[in-house]
Amino acid sequence: MGITISMDGKGRATDNSCIERFWRSAKCERIYLNEYHSISELITDVDDYIEFYNHRRFHETLAYKKPMDVYQENIKLNQEKAKAS
Repeated sequence: MGITISMDGKGRATDNSCIERFWRSAKCERIYLNEYHSISELITDVDDYIEFYNHRRFHETLAYKKPMDVYQENIKLNQEKAKAS
């Protein structure tokens, strides 16, 4: 099938570290704190958390900025670079 396992050193896969950190935060900050009565409640809450995480939650690793703000800043910078060249 063409699947390649990538490693950042001997036996050390780090490609998933960002998404693993996200799910750790989601579980600790939201999922474990609530009791869900249906799968649809869980799905709705996870969707809400993703929106919160990307648009309203400040991230220490992003200099206490929100991910969407950083993303939009990078888009503007790339557009300005493209215009300049």
